[in-house]
Amino acid sequence: MSYRGEQFLWNKSANKTKNKNLFDTQIEEKSTEDIEKLFLEVLNNGVHGFCFSLYAEGQKPGDIISEEQVRRRMKILAPHTEWVRTFSCTEGNELIPMVAKEMGIKTLVGAWLGDDPEVNEREIEGLIKLANEGLVDIAAVGNEVMYREDLSEDELLAFMQRVKDSIPSNIPMGYVDAYYEFTHRPRITNLCDVILTNCYPYWEGCPYEYSLAHMQAMFNEAKDAGKGKRVIITETGWPSQGESLKGAHSGRESALKYFINTQLWSAADDVDIFYFSSFDESWKVGAEGEVGAYWGLWDKNEKLKV
Repeated sequence: MSYRGEQFLWNKSANKTKNKNLFDTQIEEKSTEDIEKLFLEVLNNGVHGFCFSLYAEGQKPGDIISEEQVRRRMKILAPHTEWVRTFSCTEGNELIPMVAKEMGIKTLVGAWLGDDPEVNEREIEGLIKLANEGLVDIAAVGNEVMYREDLSEDELLAFMQRVKDSIPSNIPMGYVDAYYEFTHRPRITNLCDVILTNCYPYWEGCPYEYSLAHMQAMFNEAKDAGKGKRVIITETGWPSQGESLKGAHSGRESALKYFINTQLWSAADDVDIFYFSSFDESWKVGAEGEVGAYWGLWDKNEKLKV
């Protein structure tokens, strides 16, 4: 029996019902202490998925990460989630699906694509290999490539088609990007088996008070573009510390409440969400400023923030 089978009994239906029953909670009227208690209740009931934060303090993309580190972090997440999402298939990231499967956790596995052809080739081959080894439940070909303008649309489509043709037909293939890209790029949307959308009210400067409604609107735009295809929110979250962006202010209590709201809505409306993120990662300050280091539910020392 797997580690997860020995220690944790995941019952998606029962746990979702528990969170669904909490949906009428008037969270804005609660004290900080009550918010913390509700956060723990929702987390312990279980969530659909987490984005797996691979890098510990002093590490960054490009570093080779050990299996021991992957296992240590996966054991922390395992009691709370049914799925994990990965972002790469190289440099130790390829160990994440293997360890997840051993613990009974499903995997959304991503190939990281950028402007380096050699890296792209290794990532695509890595994703295909993992899928053919039975370690992938959903295959994601690229993350925000169109947003960053690292590839042309035709180049991305070629990678997507290559993966789709090379992996078992029962593994859905998709592409991850901001919700509006699926409206603007119908060729990409049409090729996807599943729509994988990132929805961040914070990065659009939305005040916390309106964040849930704004995130729901993002999801619905991607859903409309998908025309009946399954839509998964592959990233959403709120930072617990750092700079503000227009009306969006980081903060510990806002981060806790945003997590609660997203998970209760996920349970109530049966929407699959991968929460961003599991652990704080200090390396992200380089790309996002101070706020980049504080998106985790657990801090950089792997301690839950509550």
